[in-house]
Amino acid sequence: MRQLKLPSGNTMPVFGLGTWRMGEHPDRFQAEVAVIRQALDLDISLIDTAEMYGEGGAENVIGEAIRGVRDELFLVSKFYPHNASRSGVIEACERSLQRMNCDYIDLYLLHWPGSIPLTQTFDALHTLQECGKIRDFGVSNFDLHYLQAIPEADQPQLGCNQIFYNLAHREVEWQVAGWCRQRGIPMMAYSPLDQAGELLRSSVLAEVAERHDATVAQIALAWLLHQPETVVIPKSVKPERIEQNLGALDIQLGDADLQDLDTAFPAPEQAVGLGMR
Repeated sequence: MRQLKLPSGNTMPVFGLGTWRMGEHPDRFQAEVAVIRQALDLDISLIDTAEMYGEGGAENVIGEAIRGVRDELFLVSKFYPHNASRSGVIEACERSLQRMNCDYIDLYLLHWPGSIPLTQTFDALHTLQECGKIRDFGVSNFDLHYLQAIPEADQPQLGCNQIFYNLAHREVEWQVAGWCRQRGIPMMAYSPLDQAGELLRSSVLAEVAERHDATVAQIALAWLLHQPETVVIPKSVKPERIEQNLGALDIQLGDADLQDLDTAFPAPEQAVGLGMR
């Protein structure tokens, strides 16, 4: 699978599996473990999660699913803003590692901006990195104002900014995308299918999909994968849908496709806040 190079020199797959809403219902535990294992069988190695998802439940699911194969994976997790103090970050990371039955997290993110000074947060992230508990660190849901508030020495080291980004929600393109790309910082698009809402009912997407003998979801993902330095993490609990989504990697959108999609889903032309789900 195609990889992106992080500022640290480490690499990250451009396609992964999201786990939001996993781990919330004990009776679905084994089925969710099976879904993750089926994704791994499809060579999807990036798994995204957070301590917030099921209040640690999603990380428990992952811990069971990845037994024996952890070193083949790229694990992303996120910590709450109220855990963003020096001690809070370290303690949150230890809990996540315990739940996932692993020794390190590949990419560890602050889930959204909070009130704790970012100097404390990044001091803790450096400590975790130095002792091998995390490989890279980054942020999530950070608009330009918050990105610029990150300690200047840490800005070039960000492993990614995970953001709400899809064809129907291009707010990130106003300022955030340019800031990240200038620094070689990948963007990780969550809800890349807009939570299967109005986006997938678009007649324009359907027309482009017909040209490529593809699904509308594959076209929506292929459009994101066409954007520079962008990773997608669609979430699904249906193995057939995961395999179908993965087909987006094989689609090459042409100039006419891109123009049609850009006309139907234009980028913002004025300042707009970053979306969040």
